[in-house]
Amino acid sequence: MIARTRLIPLAVAALGATVLTGCKSSGEIVVDQGVGITAVRSRCPAVGIPDYTGDITLFAQPGNRNADNIDVTAAMTNVRTQCNDAGEQVYASVSFDVLARRTGTQGARQVTLPYFVTVLRGGSAVVTKRVGQVTVNFADGQDRAQARGEGSAYIDRQAATLPADIRERITRKRKAGDADAALDPLADPEVKAAVEAASFELLVGFQLDERQLAYNATR
Repeated sequence: MIARTRLIPLAVAALGATVLTGCKSSGEIVVDQGVGITAVRSRCPAVGIPDYTGDITLFAQPGNRNADNIDVTAAMTNVRTQCNDAGEQVYASVSFDVLARRTGTQGARQVTLPYFVTVLRGGSAVVTKRVGQVTVNFADGQDRAQARGEGSAYIDRQAATLPADIRERITRKRKAGDADAALDPLADPEVKAAVEAASFELLVGFQLDERQLAYNATR
């Protein structure tokens, strides 16, 4: 369910300059002069929603997935992140809104939806996964409701830091006459592998079963 990830634009909440150092535009690596690449890297994880997990559909009658049998639909939106990479452990938190809609409006109703928060390393290795719940409350006569969910994770600072020799190979300034001036250091398999190993993602989405995931992927 998390093999393909859709990273989304995030509004970074202000924590103060000290806390967010290295987590915004000035990352661990900045190459902006000379011949070569321009790159920004932070120890803070990228945050995103894996494909097909940002929406959930509940049906009134199990097994009937026709449109006229839809009971409740919900979607994640307004994903926001905060990050503190000042200590030995990088702390990242994520919050999001859930916008829900129901087809029947009679009576007040609570609907609890499960969601996951996962740390992914190198694009494929699951480091941690936690499952939480968010509850939306529909008022009598209302077809829409909204709730807020959140999660957090710690990431080892050392694991998210590139080795010194790899950083030097990436950031070394090259002149036009250098033999490797036109070569992208990130194309080097060793450099690429090191960057992937030090790259983390904090992913959030609805905890779906196989049928729900298939429904999202094919609708």
